[in-house]
Amino acid sequence: DTIALTGSVQAQTETNKSFRINGRLLDRNVNIGDTVRPGQLIARLDAQNEATSLLSARAQLSAARARLSEAQNMYGRMRELVAERAVSRAQFEQAEAMQKTAQSQGESAQAAVTLAENRLSYTNLVADAGGVVTSVGAEPGEVVGAGRMIVQVAREGARDAVFDVPARVKESISPNAEIAVTLTADPKIAATGTVREVSPRADPVTGTFRVRFK
Repeated sequence: DTIALTGSVQAQTETNKSFRINGRLLDRNVNIGDTVRPGQLIARLDAQNEATSLLSARAQLSAARARLSEAQNMYGRMRELVAERAVSRAQFEQAEAMQKTAQSQGESAQAAVTLAENRLSYTNLVADAGGVVTSVGAEPGEVVGAGRMIVQVAREGARDAVFDVPARVKESISPNAEIAVTLTADPKIAATGTVREVSPRADPVTGTFRVRFK
């Protein structure tokens, strides 16, 4: 039997773009329907706190490097003196321990700088792929949490024909089923699709199952 249904054409992949950290949204540079390019700045947070943290971390790294340089110089002198028996073995080992401690502190300070740099970069939300904005989730001035959807982007590329079908139709769809798709706005535009995905659960309101054809 021939079954005619009305559905929609959707991108195969839609992604929610969100920040990795909390903050106040300063700008959102795109709206629904806008096209985004890979690498384009979508939105940004107030970066004052992250910038201040980075300055503090860099200052601590400079201090740690200074302590390490001093400890290395002391260790070098003690190594020469202990060879000449001018200092005790205990004094040499103490200088060696101080050098190792200063080195560990320097590595910890460097890790803190890297973390602060990452957090500062996270205040910019950048598109990783091209597409079209299909939804927005926050407005400038709002305080947004990490992971909250700022924009939803339908990626460029393949498209699906999506239909919500009743159970009797779902059960009759074979894995290799093909359908003819035409646009309601322009029936001259047509294509053939094959099953890509059949939802195993019915919509709780309509009782229909969503089927995607590629």
